[in-house]
Amino acid sequence: MTLNQLRAFVEAERLGSFTAAAQAMDIAQASASELVRRLEAELDAELFQRGSRTLTLTAAGRELLPYAQESVAAADSGTRAVHSLGSLGGGTATFGVLRNADYYLLSNLVQMFHARYPAVRVRLVGQNSAETALAVAEGQIEAGLVILPIDDEELAITPLMRDEVFFVSASAERTSAPVTIEAFSRAPLVLYDAHYGWKDPTRRQLAERAQLAGARIDPLIELEHVEAALKLAAAGVGDTIASRAVIDSPRFPAGLHTAPFAEPLYDTIALVRRRGRPLSRATRELARLAEDTIREIGSGLLT
Repeated sequence: MTLNQLRAFVEAERLGSFTAAAQAMDIAQASASELVRRLEAELDAELFQRGSRTLTLTAAGRELLPYAQESVAAADSGTRAVHSLGSLGGGTATFGVLRNADYYLLSNLVQMFHARYPAVRVRLVGQNSAETALAVAEGQIEAGLVILPIDDEELAITPLMRDEVFFVSASAERTSAPVTIEAFSRAPLVLYDAHYGWKDPTRRQLAERAQLAGARIDPLIELEHVEAALKLAAAGVGDTIASRAVIDSPRFPAGLHTAPFAEPLYDTIALVRRRGRPLSRATRELARLAEDTIREIGSGLLT
């Protein structure tokens, strides 16, 4: 059973003759009749009563008609959606952004995209990079921005920029010199991204360094958001970490001091998509806008 056979059947019923159906499908009259004949042979049932000037459905034809109409309509809708997407006159863009997207000027990404392509639906998901990578690999979203490292099976990765990560404390003494991983492991730490813990890419780098140094990182407090961690650090509860983008933000609390790590630590921001799977035009354009924004912020920091 083919779509053309079903279409010939639906058009013949709608228009009352194979000749009219052939004209509507822009094929020869004999071809429309043959398509229906093959469909009848496959179903082992006659679909039309022949002999009169107008085609009349048999009981089998009446049974098949709604299913055939639904199949043809679904195929036509899919064709229109693809054609619409080709001109960015419709479709859906699905994209994952960083948990701290606002610090990288990504908060206006949807507004910018919508202003250019108002007919395109957007599904923008902000979550931890580990979850974004998994969502892209499983096909839940088409592409996204992540912090490296991630598990990259099935993923194509394009690094975009590096943002240095600093030790943050209310203590000027503890930030008077670059911080070693051993000193970091001894500090009273308030770390964010509690849900993903050591699967979080930044914390994953720290854990690997501590392991190589024979040290262990045991946070005093774990919570979800960097803003909450910074607030507790400013109150003197403990020390935390933050990237340069966060530190340079107007929202960075007063009274906090920063120091680089003795071995510089970086968040590498990358674009990920599923390997071997082309992006839809809508998502490709949204990814391009996000990439341009990140590269502009990076200003050649990626080496």
